[in-house]
Amino acid sequence: MKIAVLGATGQTGQYLVSQALQQGHTVTAIVRNPGKLTVQHENLKVVEADIFSADSLKTHYIGHDVIMSCLGFPTSFFSPVTGYTLSMKATISAMREARVNRIITMTAWYTEPNSGQQSPFLIRWLLLPMIRSVLNNMLEMEQFLQETEDINWTVVRPPGLRNQPASAQEFLTHEGYYVPNSIDHPVNTAVGRGDVARFMISLLSSNAWVKKGVAMTTK
Repeated sequence: MKIAVLGATGQTGQYLVSQALQQGHTVTAIVRNPGKLTVQHENLKVVEADIFSADSLKTHYIGHDVIMSCLGFPTSFFSPVTGYTLSMKATISAMREARVNRIITMTAWYTEPNSGQQSPFLIRWLLLPMIRSVLNNMLEMEQFLQETEDINWTVVRPPGLRNQPASAQEFLTHEGYYVPNSIDHPVNTAVGRGDVARFMISLLSSNAWVKKGVAMTTK
């Protein structure tokens, strides 16, 4: 497949680019700073673009089968986080003009404000309040996609991320805002960034999570 990757210079994005190339895909990495991408391959094209501009993106989307986004934006205590929604609106507009109708994007567990009620104490009372501005904007982006009828989207929601390569562990998935255990509490786990990339790439050959949000982790 021909894949355009947003967030390719990030920690998860670099795993995704490398794995996609290893599996024989052709990748266009859309970046702000090409020097940050350490991966090199004959099937990799690196281009600069403004992720908030549909006009800037559409040229690089033409001819691709799917857009994959690992974009991340930092939390803010002084102003709302808007990067997720603004970049996604630009991307969807560009996809329509370029006639691409498949996107796989990454958010996180607990984007819905009440979904963390059963999470461990430190996550519920310390971590989630600290990153709520990010989670809120992720949720707004998810809701925007849910209203987008002409695009085949999938939202991948991982838990806490470890900077580790892909493993061979089995995936655990759930259509919701976290992966529950037998008593509906979140399974107590984090996941390697390489495994998030591995899961996202696995969706290229599956329609199981089209137009759905899927929480994932590994066993």
